[in-house]
Amino acid sequence: MTRLIAAALAATFCTSAAAQSAGPGSVDLTQATKLREAALADTLAWQITEDLTTEVGPRLAGTEAEARARQWAVRRLTALGFANVRVDEFTIPTWVRGEERAAVLAPFPQPMTIAALGNSGSTPPGGIEAEVVGFPSIEALQAAPPEVVQGKIVYLTHAMPRTQDGSGYGVFGAPRRQGPTIASQKGAVGLVIRPIGTDWHRNPHTGVMRFTDGAQPIPAGALSNPDADQLERILKRAKEPVRMRLVLESRNLGPQPSGNVLADVPGRDPKAPPVVVACHLDSWDQGTGAIDDAAGCGIVAAAAKRIMDSGRPLRTIRVVWFGSEEVGLFGGLDYQKRYSKQPHHALVESDFGADRVWKVDSKLGAERKSEAQALQTILQPLGIVPGTLDQAEGSDIGPILADGHPGVSLLQDGTRYFDLHHTPDDTLDKIDKAQLQQNVAAWTAMLAVLSGGTEPVR
Repeated sequence: MTRLIAAALAATFCTSAAAQSAGPGSVDLTQATKLREAALADTLAWQITEDLTTEVGPRLAGTEAEARARQWAVRRLTALGFANVRVDEFTIPTWVRGEERAAVLAPFPQPMTIAALGNSGSTPPGGIEAEVVGFPSIEALQAAPPEVVQGKIVYLTHAMPRTQDGSGYGVFGAPRRQGPTIASQKGAVGLVIRPIGTDWHRNPHTGVMRFTDGAQPIPAGALSNPDADQLERILKRAKEPVRMRLVLESRNLGPQPSGNVLADVPGRDPKAPPVVVACHLDSWDQGTGAIDDAAGCGIVAAAAKRIMDSGRPLRTIRVVWFGSEEVGLFGGLDYQKRYSKQPHHALVESDFGADRVWKVDSKLGAERKSEAQALQTILQPLGIVPGTLDQAEGSDIGPILADGHPGVSLLQDGTRYFDLHHTPDDTLDKIDKAQLQQNVAAWTAMLAVLSGGTEPVR
């Protein structure tokens, strides 16, 4: 208890000291502190998340459902009082899933749960039947002679760990991202993988992949983790070839409309570069996209609304609800194409669920070090540790950050994120309201600093 009190007093002292500092480039945190504390009682982020997942539901990119989500978003952001609500339209190649079934035929016949990966090739209506050959890693598949794979269904596994920062996703996502291409090039007729997830529910995790380097599309799907375990046991025990029937029917609809929804909190200085706060509006089609990423849209809109309601910020806050993130970052790439030549004060994205923010990273440049340190100070009372001052990231904002624009990352706790990610379990009941409110408080405090503070509207 003594340590907790000391830590709280230290955080309060840091905030107070920073608020009273008067050096060059100093940031007054008095207003940000009040806004941060009030935001801990926020209900708007939950309302947006609940309404989007209920009134629209799944929002697969390029489909009629995503179009309804854009229409819903324009109405909602307008009703909340945001200015200049508009849609930047673009088109994307659109893939949709159909019937999905898998079963081991021999030597131990039994059904398996499976979900097609985004952009999977389609089986004929009756499916395909073939021998299964298993590989323990993407490297083992790459090293396999083509004759070992040709005419077979490849099974590919991995050992993705559970981590707070989600750092395993990049490396252990290779079976999904590169596996289909490699299997196709070696002559496989299909691919099934262990899902890129950390849960033990009988829920497959979907996700996008691409056939590259001239590879012909083949059916490609993810089992659930329990089914992957079962298939590995079967492969180990079998005294004869393991045969599988795979039904993964899908269609390519060709170019279909998508778009980014944008809205502003106008700033007092029309020449000042905007602060962009972002999420993505689309989702996969199995669950209702609550953690990925309706909650992110609720968080950024609720924080921007709190700044708007407190007065007029110095810098414009631009809310961007990106489209078509899940299937290839199309919204982020369109934003980069349209706006990369314009300056930005900072870009920040919420796209890692709704559990508590635990660390802040930023890349604002050496000349804005005091601003970056002010962000660290204002966030510490929320239990957010200071991170690096030389990096920032985000899925949709990644392309424009790569062009040299400044950014901030509020890193959420991802310990359970990959239990739910891209599964039927991505639903509203998985969101913890208190942790969601901590996110809004963190984003509100961050925006209070980055937007330059508000003044009463006259």
